[in-house]
Amino acid sequence: MRIVIQRVTSAKVEVQGRAVGQIDRGVLALVGVGHGDTEAEAKWLAEKTSQLRIFPDDEGKMNRSLLDIGGSVLAVSQFTLLGDCRKGRRPAFTDAAAPEIANQIYQSYNKSLRATGLRVEEGIFAADMQVSLVNDGPVTLILDRTSS
Repeated sequence: MRIVIQRVTSAKVEVQGRAVGQIDRGVLALVGVGHGDTEAEAKWLAEKTSQLRIFPDDEGKMNRSLLDIGGSVLAVSQFTLLGDCRKGRRPAFTDAAAPEIANQIYQSYNKSLRATGLRVEEGIFAADMQVSLVNDGPVTLILDRTSS
C-alpha cells in the first residue's frame, strides 16, 4: 500500500459537482492498494496515519498527532499512486490491486482509522472525483507498506 498524507486546514472531494466528503483541520489521505496488500497493512497504515506527529505544538514543532489535535481524515482511493512511470510515456498500473480487492482494503483502512476515534470522510471508490485542499505547511508525506 502507498498513502500520500497531506496536512490540511481543509479538504473536500466532489463527484459530479456534489460534495461527498469534506473536512476541516486534519489530513487528506490518498490511498493506493497494490497486489498482495492485506488488512494487516491497512491497519498498520491507519495506526501510523492517526499517530504520526505532523501537527505543531505550542512551540511550533511537529509534535502532535491527529489524535492529539482532534483532527479528521479525508480518505480518497487513488490507484494511480501505484503507477509505474519508468518505461515509456504512459504509466503502467499493473502493480495496482484489482478493484474489488482494492476497495476491500481501502474500506479496511477507513474502518481502522475510525476505530481510533477519528472522524473519517471518504471519496467514492472508482468514481471520477475532484479533490480540493489547502495544504498546511505545506506538509506532504508518503507512507509505504508492502505485505511480507
